[in-house]
Amino acid sequence: MEKWVEIRRKVLANEASKRAICREYKLHWDTLQRILKYPEPPEYQQKEPRKRPKIGEFLPIIHEILKSDQQVHRKQRHTAKRIFERLQGEHEYEGGYTGVKDAVRAWREQHKEVFLPLSHPPGEAQVDFGEADVTLRGETTRVALFVMTLPYSDAIFCQVFPRECTEAFLEGHRRAFEFFGGVPRRISYDNSKIAVAKITGSREREVTHEFLRLESHYLFEHHFCLVRRPNEKGHVERLLDFAKPLEHWDLPECFGLLRRRLEAERAGEGTREFIKVLRLLEHASPGELGKAIDYALDIGTTEADAVRLILEHRREQPVKLFRLDGRPHLADVVVERPHLMGYRSLLVEV
Repeated sequence: MEKWVEIRRKVLANEASKRAICREYKLHWDTLQRILKYPEPPEYQQKEPRKRPKIGEFLPIIHEILKSDQQVHRKQRHTAKRIFERLQGEHEYEGGYTGVKDAVRAWREQHKEVFLPLSHPPGEAQVDFGEADVTLRGETTRVALFVMTLPYSDAIFCQVFPRECTEAFLEGHRRAFEFFGGVPRRISYDNSKIAVAKITGSREREVTHEFLRLESHYLFEHHFCLVRRPNEKGHVERLLDFAKPLEHWDLPECFGLLRRRLEAERAGEGTREFIKVLRLLEHASPGELGKAIDYALDIGTTEADAVRLILEHRREQPVKLFRLDGRPHLADVVVERPHLMGYRSLLVEV
């Protein structure tokens, strides 16, 4: 490394010519050019993988076994040792176990599934359908729940329809846009037949005629999740259960009072604020949240953030009395009372 720096300094600082450096250090011209190109010696880069005379011809067999393992349960997949035993018994492999183990590890590293954290910028929405059982005219009926969420603001719209169909899909969008007061820039969907006529690639979709009409009218951008990857729109997936009807919930009367007051004062915005209050039920019981709402109404506030702060404050444990039992070294410590008059010298008249 010292000689590398010395050669670079002499040539680049015009202390010696390139030909003189080649003669002095007995360097090839190409080697000198490489020294001048890099501030420090670059790591060795292997142009081609080393030949594996014993394991090389068995790599396609190993890869085929590992590829077929992806279709079975995790506990039924081959270990490197089991593949080694199969190669010996079925294909007359005479090499060592280490080569097989390295080949298995290399293949699995290349095909490892990577998960990236999802971000939800403003202006994006997620849509999904769910199901719930409701009591309709005295009979239990299964209905379809159309849910649209705005992950950035946690706003939710839920509409009940008799069944999941194209008409419910289109009408759900119209009502959701009216409820939110605008159209999201981008909406994520699963691969429902209502919107997708044919899957033509990993991300490519041939959409239905009615979905194209909807998209052309409202001018939003669509995004379809990968097949069997509902986590890509996990916000609405997680909220589907929460958005089911509340007829079985024994909610205190203050919930209804809060909702009526919010909707009377703030109309549609009040409904969205009430939904934020309901979201607190994910972490609190109806009784706990009801007491917090009662207190909020008593002091004249209806904001969801205020209700949340009241709820958190009521959960805080009071500071326990500090006892000297078991601390004899503190028994003789005496702390004098402060003389508050002494602080008057810090006051400055303005």
